[in-house]
Amino acid sequence: MSFATLKKSSGKFDQLQTELEKINKPVTSSFSDDRFWKPELDKTGNGYAILRFLPQPENESLPWVRMWNHAFSGPGGWYIENSLTTIGKTDPVSEYNTELWNSGHESDKDTARKQKRILKYYANIYVVSDPKHPENEGQVRLFKFGKKIFDKITEAMNPAFDDEVALNPFDLWKGADFKLKIRKVDGFWNYDKSEFASTKPLLEDDDELERVWKKEYSLEAFSAPDQFKDYNELKDKLHKVLTGSSVSTQRTATVTPIKETVVDVAEETSEPDETLSYFAKLAEEE
Repeated sequence: MSFATLKKSSGKFDQLQTELEKINKPVTSSFSDDRFWKPELDKTGNGYAILRFLPQPENESLPWVRMWNHAFSGPGGWYIENSLTTIGKTDPVSEYNTELWNSGHESDKDTARKQKRILKYYANIYVVSDPKHPENEGQVRLFKFGKKIFDKITEAMNPAFDDEVALNPFDLWKGADFKLKIRKVDGFWNYDKSEFASTKPLLEDDDELERVWKKEYSLEAFSAPDQFKDYNELKDKLHKVLTGSSVSTQRTATVTPIKETVVDVAEETSEPDETLSYFAKLAEEE
C-alpha cells in the first residue's frame, strides 16, 4: 500500500472491524475440515444422501486409503495418535494391548478393548444429493467412513449370490450411486439400509467427468510418513498417558511388521468424529 492510498483510506476501518468481530466472536469448536463431507441426521434421527465414490486420484494407485488410530484417555491425558500398524510397523499400543490380552486377567482384556485400534477409510466422493445441505451437491469432497460402509463396497465388488452382478463402485462410467441411509439403533448410527443403485455413468459428458476427476484430493497424503510419530515418541506418549509421568530413557525403534492380534480387530469407533477431533485438540493443548 502506498502512502497516498493510506491517506485516502483514513477514517475507513471496515476491514479492521470485521477482524475484531472474528476475534471477539465466541468460538464454536467444530474442528472441521472443509474438504470433508459429513452426513447429517434429520429431526427423526435418520439421515439420507446419495454419493458416488470416485476412482483413484491422478498418479495414485488406490481409490481409498485405510487408516488405523487409537483414541483413549488415562491419568496423563488423552492418547490420540495414528497407529504405525497402518504402514506395517510395530506400534507400542498394539504391543501393550497384546501383553494385556495374554495376561490371563479379564480386567486386562477390558483395558485392551478400550484401547483397541479404530479403523477408518478415506475416499473421494461426488455428492449427488444432500437434502440437508443442497449446496454440497455437485461437489467433490473427501469422505471418512468405517468398516460397515467398506463392507458394502466389498459386497458390491464381490457379490455373494449368482444372480448379482459385480460392479466397481469407483468407476466413473460403470459404477453406481451409493444411497447412504442412516438410522439410530441403540444410540449409534446404523448403515445397514445403505445400498448401491443401478450401474450408470456419473455424468454423460467425458469432459465434465475429467474435470470432476481432477478435483480429487490426494489420499496417499493421509498415510505419508509425516502423518506418523516414530516408535519411541509414541511409546513415551503412551507411558505419560497411562502413568501421568514423562519418560527420559532413550529406546531403539522397532520397525519389523507385526501380525494383527485378537485385540486389534477391525471395529468402528462409537464416538462421533467431531468428539474425537475435540479431544485431539485438547491433547495438543496440554
